[in-house]
Amino acid sequence: MTKIKLQGNDINTRGTLPEIGDIAEDFTMVKPDLSEVNLYSFKGHKILNIFPSVDTGTCATSVRKFNKEATDLGNTVVLNLSMDLPFAQKRFCGAEGIKNVEMGSLFRSNFFKSYPLDIVDGPLKGLCSRVVIVLNEKNEITHNEQVYEIANEPNYELALDALKI
Repeated sequence: MTKIKLQGNDINTRGTLPEIGDIAEDFTMVKPDLSEVNLYSFKGHKILNIFPSVDTGTCATSVRKFNKEATDLGNTVVLNLSMDLPFAQKRFCGAEGIKNVEMGSLFRSNFFKSYPLDIVDGPLKGLCSRVVIVLNEKNEITHNEQVYEIANEPNYELALDALKI
């Protein structure tokens, strides 16, 4: 378990982050068109932007920020991952003009088997904690961050710098 905070209150995730240097485990996600795709089907560098729900301010900001930054990233895909249904993700992207990132719903995914980052108590129980994981072309983890206070944004600069490794 990992202890994090939600508006100053302790909450816990089921497990811990994968380690830097580890090879990322493959998993499935559901795209906005309801098709399933796996992590390894995406080539190049990957930023996994994992969050509770696109319908919260901080989560929406992280998707917008990575969408903006992804415009200039070569050989990199940003995967925004949450338990939101694909319909909600598609609605959000349409309303916000999000086009430079991929959305992946984890609602019928094996993600938590290898990435036990789900919240196990408190009002967000069952949702993802806020995490950014960066992978190189070989799916090796070059950066990981679990945001200690879930209401805060991740460190975008560190994540983007890890793409240079």
